[in-house]
Amino acid sequence: MRFVETRWDGYGFFLDPSAYLAELPRLRGVLPPGAWAFVSEPGHYDIPRADRCVKDLELAGIHPATDKSGRLVLEFAPNRFKHESGLRISYTGVRHLSIDYEHSIDWMAVDTVLLDEILPDEDGGCVHEIALTDARITVRCRDLEAVWGGGC
Repeated sequence: MRFVETRWDGYGFFLDPSAYLAELPRLRGVLPPGAWAFVSEPGHYDIPRADRCVKDLELAGIHPATDKSGRLVLEFAPNRFKHESGLRISYTGVRHLSIDYEHSIDWMAVDTVLLDEILPDEDGGCVHEIALTDARITVRCRDLEAVWGGGC
């Protein structure tokens, strides 16, 4: 990720979205509407308090389209100590999906979200990066729609 910092420091994860939050006002009108609505939602980066902060959501499903429609759905289950509901992100015009495994945290049963970042892509779409405890998901798409309580 370009602005959001997520790294394992040997004892736990260091997370810092402050540089991205400083950049966010410049992205208004540049990001596609669905991406902007999701990333600018109040509480998105309010790690200790907000029910709608993505931190600690659990990766529950990855559903690429089986046709050439360019659709993709990522599902995240709620963390029972933090979230009232899960999150479903539906992407349109997907041109790239990658999942890169970076390290091994073998004491966790599932991958959980550390933080995410959405930046504009050169073609008018966006790039959504999601840092997980054991991996990083990158999606290049036209736009996305994020729905809390989306059946997860």
